[in-house]
Amino acid sequence: MRRLWGAAREPSGAGWEEWAEAPQEAPGAWSGRPGPGRRGGKGWGAPGWASWPAHLALAAGPAQHSGGAGLGPRPSDSRTAPSRSRASGERQRRLEPQRQHESRCGSSTPADAWRAEATLPVRAMGVPSGSLAAAAAAGGRRGWRRGRGLPWTIWVLAAAGLTCTALITYACWGQLPPLRWASPTPPPPTQQPATPPRPVGVLLWWEPFGRRGGAARPPPDCRLRFNISGCRPLTDRATYGEAQAVLFHHRDLVKGPPDWPPPWGVQARTAEELELRVLDYEEAAAAAAVTEALVTLGPRPPGQRWVWMNFESPSHSPGLRSLASNLFNWTLSYRVDSDVFVPYGYLYPRSHPGEQPSGLAPPLSRKQGLVAWVVSHWDERQARVRYYHQLSQHVAVDVFGRGGPGQPVPESGLLHTVARYKFYLAFENSQHLDYITEKLWRNALLAGAVPVVLGPDRANYERFMPRGAFIHVDDFPSASSLATYLLFLDRNPAVYLRYFHWRRSYAVHITSFWDEPWCRVCQALQRAGDRPKSIRNLASWFER
Repeated sequence: MRRLWGAAREPSGAGWEEWAEAPQEAPGAWSGRPGPGRRGGKGWGAPGWASWPAHLALAAGPAQHSGGAGLGPRPSDSRTAPSRSRASGERQRRLEPQRQHESRCGSSTPADAWRAEATLPVRAMGVPSGSLAAAAAAGGRRGWRRGRGLPWTIWVLAAAGLTCTALITYACWGQLPPLRWASPTPPPPTQQPATPPRPVGVLLWWEPFGRRGGAARPPPDCRLRFNISGCRPLTDRATYGEAQAVLFHHRDLVKGPPDWPPPWGVQARTAEELELRVLDYEEAAAAAAVTEALVTLGPRPPGQRWVWMNFESPSHSPGLRSLASNLFNWTLSYRVDSDVFVPYGYLYPRSHPGEQPSGLAPPLSRKQGLVAWVVSHWDERQARVRYYHQLSQHVAVDVFGRGGPGQPVPESGLLHTVARYKFYLAFENSQHLDYITEKLWRNALLAGAVPVVLGPDRANYERFMPRGAFIHVDDFPSASSLATYLLFLDRNPAVYLRYFHWRRSYAVHITSFWDEPWCRVCQALQRAGDRPKSIRNLASWFER
C-alpha cells in the first residue's frame, strides 16, 4: 500500500544517539499539521496582515521627502522650466522663502504624506494641481479629525484587509480533510432532518459464533445505544419476507451444514414436516443440490439485500472461494472500502471531560512494568511470535494469556493489568490491509499504554490515528534497536509522555459486537438508494 506521508524513518548506523532523536519528534509531526509537541509546523508562516504596517510605511516614504508633500509646486520646478513667463518667475521668487520656512518648520507631516499619496492617481488623470491640493488638504483635515490622529483611509484599508484575511482563513479551514480515522456519526439532534428516517428491518440469520438453534438474544435498541432511528433488528426467521436486509456472519456461513433462506415464492416445509418424512441418502443429496441452485439463482424478496459480515483477516477466513458469485449485495467489515465500514475502534474529537481515556497522560507512578503482551492464540509460525522471541532477548516482556510462556490475566482484569506497564505489544495475528483490532484500541490506547504495533505498514495505521501516538516495529532495523529505544524512553519521561498528547483532543470509541454492526446496516439502508448491486468475486476483493 502506498505510504501517505512518506516512508517510515529508520535509524542510521552512525550511533544510537543520532537515531534516538528521530522518534522523539514523532509525536509532534502528524499529517503535516503542528503536533501537540510543537507550536508550529512546516508551511505555517505569518498571516498577510502582519506585513501591512511596513508596506504602508514604504508607500508613504517618498512623499515625506517632497518638501510640500503635494501641496504646491516643488522647489525644483522654478529651475527646470525656463519657458515660463516672467510673471510666473517673479511669483516663484516671492513664494520661495515661504516654502523654505515651511520645510524647515516640519510641514512634511504624516497627514501631508497621505495627501501626497492621494494626489498621485488624480494627477495621472490630468486634474489641475491647484484643485488637487485644495481637495487633498480639505479631505485630509476632515479624515484627521474623524480618525483622531489617523486619516479615514487607513481605517478603511485596515478593515478591508482584516475582512479578506478572515475570509481566506475560513476558506482554507473548510478545505482541510476530515479525520480519516473518525467513523461517520449521525448529526446532532439539532441538525437531524425534519422527516424521520424510513423504518427498515435487518434480519440476523445466525447469532455470530453461537450455537445454531439456540435461543436468540434480544435485539439491541439502536436509537438508545447508537442514536440510529427507524431500525428494526430482527431475529425471527418468519420475518424473512419483510426484512430489507439479511445479515450473514462468515464463520457461521462456512461451518456446519448449509443453512440458507428458502427461495422467495417457494413453499418451504416446516421442521415438523421434515421430521415426519424420512429421506434416504440419495434423496437428501439431491434435495441439497436443488436447494443450493435455488439459493444462488432463485428469487428473493423485492429490494432485499444480503450482507456478508466478517471481522477476521483473510488468513483466518476459510471458505471464501467456495461462495458463489453474486451471492451477496453488500460487504460489512473492518475494511475501509466495505459497503458498511465498521472498524474495531476509532478516535473521535473529545467533547466532554468524562470521555475515555482521560485527557491527561496516565500518572507515571502507576507504571510498575515496562512491556506487556496479552495473547490468546500462540502459534510459533506467526510473525508476532517470532518477533517476540527476538525482542525478549534484549528487554523483559511480561506475557499474559493462554499458551506459550503466558501467565493468567490477574483478577483485576486486562485493562488494569496493562495500565501498570509503559508499553503494550499490539501485535496482530496476521498482516493485512486495515486489519487493526482491539489489541490497539482497547488493550493499549484505552488502558493507557503506548502501543508497539505489528500489523499493516505505518501508513495504514496513520489513516486512523496520529503518527505520534504509537511505535511501529518497521521504524527500526532490528528488534534490538527497538529494545534500545524503549529503554531510552523509560529513562526519559518527558519524551515518553509525548506519546499521550493525542489524548488532549481525542477519545477512543470501542465497537460493540455484535449490536453495533447490526445497527450500522440499518443506517446504511436508510442512506442508500435503490440502485442494485452484487459482489461478483468476494474472495478476490477481500484477499487482496
